[in-house]
Amino acid sequence: MNRRRTPRSASAEDLLSTLQHLTARAREEVELHQARVELAQALQRKMLPATLPVFPGLQTAARYAPARDGLDIGGDWYDGFVLPDGSLGLAIGDVQGHDVEAASFMGQIRIAMRAIASSAADPGEVLGRTNDLILSMDFPLFATCSFLRLDPRTRELWSARAGHVASVWATADGRSGVTADAGGLPLGIEMRQHYPVTRRELDLPGAFVLLTDGVIEGPSLTIDAGLERIRRLVSTHVGADAEELADRVLQAAVFTGHEDDAAVLVLCHGDGPPGPG
Repeated sequence: MNRRRTPRSASAEDLLSTLQHLTARAREEVELHQARVELAQALQRKMLPATLPVFPGLQTAARYAPARDGLDIGGDWYDGFVLPDGSLGLAIGDVQGHDVEAASFMGQIRIAMRAIASSAADPGEVLGRTNDLILSMDFPLFATCSFLRLDPRTRELWSARAGHVASVWATADGRSGVTADAGGLPLGIEMRQHYPVTRRELDLPGAFVLLTDGVIEGPSLTIDAGLERIRRLVSTHVGADAEELADRVLQAAVFTGHEDDAAVLVLCHGDGPPGPG
């Protein structure tokens, strides 16, 4: 009986060839994605400030961490700089999306905000003008943000926020809370927005903590529960220096499931300025 090889052998070879081709394509896509992640990481490192301003009786510290899987990079940022009148400008924000585009957009916002803050003292005006500028540049993304201005002499703190999560504060006398300031739309949504300004006096030793939602929200934690956790943490460690407190707050992000990147900006303040006399 004359037996012939069935077509199955040829089909198996074809299948093996197809699998090899798909494997090669998958490897190329992984390498391309990894290259984009590394580029976003480099952009992130270059665009975040290497140092923050220091004033007598005031300490600032900041932390940034990418998502746990290392892929969601480039969306969160923080900044701190001295304004022309000697005040301290502080900002924290979160860009929609991630990767190289988000990192680039973050850099544009940060540069624009610094430039505008040099000529606009009111935080609400800073956010409003930044919003109009980035809309005029026709970016497809948007960002939430909080901007603060602190006079280191009087300890007066003015703040405004554009769709960003609340901040947390605590003082050495045992008081603490989550800010409930009014805010406006995120940056990049609609022109000519109004951003209300809240004024505070940092007249007692304490800490004021800005953060992004990657610190307080995730699969394991709601925003409200996350803010309450950070409030308790800051209240418990209100006597720590800014660097230690920033580390502790960022470490708390693990309780969220940490699928997003996360940023923390801490302002620790000592006794308020001496009174007249």
